[in-house]
Amino acid sequence: MRRLLTGILTLTLLLLNTLVLIGPLLVFALLKLVLPGRGRDYASAAVMWIAETWSEIDKAIFALCIPTQWDIRGVDKLRQDTSYLCVSNHQTWVDIPALIESLNRRVPFFKFFLKKELIWVPLLGLAWWALDYPFMKRYSKAFLDKHPELKGTDLEITKAACELFKRQPVTVVNYLEGTRFTEAKRAQQQSPYRHLLKPKAGGVAFVLAALGEQLDALLDVTIVYPGDQAPGFWALLNGSISRVIIDIRVRELDPALCAGDYENDPAFRQAVQAWVNQLWLDKDQRIEQLRAEMR
Repeated sequence: MRRLLTGILTLTLLLLNTLVLIGPLLVFALLKLVLPGRGRDYASAAVMWIAETWSEIDKAIFALCIPTQWDIRGVDKLRQDTSYLCVSNHQTWVDIPALIESLNRRVPFFKFFLKKELIWVPLLGLAWWALDYPFMKRYSKAFLDKHPELKGTDLEITKAACELFKRQPVTVVNYLEGTRFTEAKRAQQQSPYRHLLKPKAGGVAFVLAALGEQLDALLDVTIVYPGDQAPGFWALLNGSISRVIIDIRVRELDPALCAGDYENDPAFRQAVQAWVNQLWLDKDQRIEQLRAEMR
């Protein structure tokens, strides 16, 4: 009963926080539609401040309601005045609060690449637009074979959407596995990693090509939970998760990774894949070490 009440209280406070702040966020989103030049930048900055404040209040709610220990490592050199590419292992919806706990107001607010169709989701689509999330149109290889004139369109659209990033720092989050990890998925993939699914190098190559020199470093984030199975979001809300380790390592980005054609240059594609595979091999070993601390 205690855990049920804790979960209900935590969820209620999170919902109230969202309802209170979604209004101001949407007001500044609408201002972005009508304000020119620097005025739009100021409105964007206000939206970012509201999103960061929402996240800080969520952190306060978690601190008040649940006993979870957030064991955060490697944040001493993080900055808010620079741009990052952030890659992380992905196991559960709790990964998002873990990123908020460790990175909010230590780095620029997160951006995710979204499908263009998602802009029509009621309220959320406008909120994502207000937060300057890039909406991109991706075409299948079969479609591009029939319409070669459209090759590169997705990259050009993303570059245009990211124009604001030249004036405001950004943290772009990319989940290379493409889906949440489970043992069943790992077995189905025949993944060579013990704690990870196979990474998709194409996604990170697309981000690097779209943003290029605007990204100053890589945030290599590794999240580990107690037990053999990642907990669900309700387990976080009701206080069932005793400890979460968030290990962050800042890595330099080789400029050569941003300078090639991943789709059409086999040598460059192989180089990016080798870089991603080594990154994932290191992460798999680090997860093993961190899990040993949980035992």
